[in-house]
Amino acid sequence: MTELSTPIAEALAAADLPAGVSLQGLTSADAPLLVALNDAAYPAVPITSADEMAALLELSDLAVALRRGDDLVAMLITLPPGRAYASENYRWFSARGTDFRYVDRIVVADTERGRGIGAVLYDLVFDTARREGRAEVTCEVNVDPPNPGSMAFHSRLGFREVGTQDMKGGAVTVALLAAPVLRAGSDA
Repeated sequence: MTELSTPIAEALAAADLPAGVSLQGLTSADAPLLVALNDAAYPAVPITSADEMAALLELSDLAVALRRGDDLVAMLITLPPGRAYASENYRWFSARGTDFRYVDRIVVADTERGRGIGAVLYDLVFDTARREGRAEVTCEVNVDPPNPGSMAFHSRLGFREVGTQDMKGGAVTVALLAAPVLRAGSDA
């Protein structure tokens, strides 16, 4: 991660973290630390090598980890439009428009699920998108293999399906999701 833009720095400073949890920015040097957490969440996220993770972190301008003491308990990697990212899903959203913040990876350790950490991470994403003046936050969730817990979570956050896509030669189908970024003072 390079120098933070003002909207991202402001959103990080305003993050409301659970007690005992700290936030740290990530760089490509942190990639080896993230692989175990990432791969434990398979098939919700793809197995990713340290080199692939480092390349993704290089493209990201908002990549953070949450720690409880010394333990890595969650990570978030997002990208703005206009990056040279080969992801089929990112390219799908890019073809649709440029007024989004894309969530590529959000992973919460099994031991931390149900404690509100996913919602805290998404609050950070929406706050960043709002400060940047973006219209929506985008992501994808597996529908085959199914991930009903993630679909329900995203639905509660206001995400709606805007498309579907087969990936990996038809081995995986994802729902492409978008949620509006509500502007301050908006009733929408």
